[in-house]
Amino acid sequence: MIIELLENKTATKEKSELVATFDHLTAEQAYKFHSSFSNYKPTPLIELKGLAKHVGVKNIWLKDESHRFGLKAFKVLGASYAVAKLLAEMFGLSGNALTFSIFNDPRIREKIKNITFVTATDGNHGRGVAWTAQQLGCKCVVYMPKKTTLNRFENIKSHNADVIIIDGDYDDASNIARTNAQKYGWLLIQDSSWNGYEKIPLWIMHGYLSLMREIFEQTKDERPTHFFVQCGVGSLPAAVLGYLVNLYSNELPIFVNVEPIDAGCVYESFAVNDGRLHPLTNEINTIMAGLACGIPSKLAWEILRNHSNFFVKCSDDIAVQGMKILGRMEFGDEQIVSGESGAVTTGLVFELLSNPFYKNFALQLQLNSKSKIFLISTEGDTDPDTYKKLVS
Repeated sequence: MIIELLENKTATKEKSELVATFDHLTAEQAYKFHSSFSNYKPTPLIELKGLAKHVGVKNIWLKDESHRFGLKAFKVLGASYAVAKLLAEMFGLSGNALTFSIFNDPRIREKIKNITFVTATDGNHGRGVAWTAQQLGCKCVVYMPKKTTLNRFENIKSHNADVIIIDGDYDDASNIARTNAQKYGWLLIQDSSWNGYEKIPLWIMHGYLSLMREIFEQTKDERPTHFFVQCGVGSLPAAVLGYLVNLYSNELPIFVNVEPIDAGCVYESFAVNDGRLHPLTNEINTIMAGLACGIPSKLAWEILRNHSNFFVKCSDDIAVQGMKILGRMEFGDEQIVSGESGAVTTGLVFELLSNPFYKNFALQLQLNSKSKIFLISTEGDTDPDTYKKLVS
């Protein structure tokens, strides 16, 4: 099992104009929107007391996103919120007090029925966009990379979307979605940002704050010492980190950004040490499909570069280790079905604290008997066949 770590010794606690948008008010607005869906329920926050005792920390909490709207992943939070914000802007609706009921108005439905949303995805984000379009009665086109599994393809098609698998990777699919949005007048809902495309990705990141609002409602007075968050293009960890900077100011938890070893686009950008983001040049090969990204999001990079304490890359077997720990109830905790991308942080924490080879990394991360660690299982078994094969 391989772990590589970089420390950000210049991490700052000062809020930029961008980070200031990830505040409590923004989280409340996103939460109000998501909780207006009839099937909304907060996802569980589970104490892994057995695992915590085994590795020698005070406690580990895991947010289980496999229960999110029946879609088995957190991504729908960002997709649905961004779509709603965009439609509200287009039709002059109240953007700061959004609820889903606004879109049940037959007059609004008539206006939006011919709109087509388009996106690229490895699975979970595209399903979130397709599900949202289905709820609204809109059309949706989704592009997926060539290594897409049949289960993930069928999951998205089940929401009446047109799904196209391209001969290329996620970044190629993103480029096609971007080109065809301009060509056909479709509305691009992408969870990454670049120069000239920032407003919708920012809304997506704001949508993820519902998750954070739930976490701190569920934990009440607990103050975390560490957050480990998995990273693809960086939108989720940047949203989490932006919220933490606003919430804790000068007493921030230690924040660890986690990526696959062959898809560490944020890690490698930080390693160059020139302040700019850098696309990967190597072939991306990882079982963590949701994290198989080669180009960091511009907005996410700004937050992660300035505020993350550590950047970590790790091998796929660490993700499998996390899946087994959670799925097999190895330390007496309740069973959690966590997919490849969802379980990597659990596997990483276990490896750091149980393998003597990584003792120095654990010391560097200040992991000890007083540590209160927060993790997010970002997905369940979004590909059940792969899950069963890896866990059994």
